[in-house]
Amino acid sequence: MRRKINAVLAAAPLLCLSTVGVSTASAGAPAQPCADAELSPDAANAASVDAATLCLVNQVRAAHRLHALHANRELRMLATSQVNAMVRWDYFADNRPPGVTPMALIASMRYPAHTKSVSIGQNIGWGTGGYATPISMVAGWMASPPHRKIILTSSYREAGAGVTAAVPSFLEAEAPGATYAIEFAARSY
Repeated sequence: MRRKINAVLAAAPLLCLSTVGVSTASAGAPAQPCADAELSPDAANAASVDAATLCLVNQVRAAHRLHALHANRELRMLATSQVNAMVRWDYFADNRPPGVTPMALIASMRYPAHTKSVSIGQNIGWGTGGYATPISMVAGWMASPPHRKIILTSSYREAGAGVTAAVPSFLEAEAPGATYAIEFAARSY
């Protein structure tokens, strides 16, 4: 039987990654709930799902005493472009065919302008049914050591999440689902 929850997750620690985390269950005071954390993505609510995903990542970071990531429009556009490309071109990977890396994509944007260096990371994932919600996606990433490491990288300062209410067809999903990407970055000037 085909598994419906995040059957494939991929992570791309592209430059510098370092940090270790502890269980989110050991966090201090409970955080305010993120609006739309259990929303099933559709064509009309992508912005709400994107915001909920970043909110949940920031809750995890706060529970590990890390600073919140600032929402960045360019990173959100890159994440949205990534999920749309995966569905349109029917693949699931960090690099776009024919091997275009997230670093190459961000280098073509205004994001790194006037900086000495840029560090980036990317988490991608997909889920169907109830596993396509932001809360399920972030939980799946936290259960995966490479994804967890990226989320808990203390040097990242900004992020942008993107979602599309579809999965690449080669995955042969048994129910409607969604594909997610979140881009993390830090710039030094």
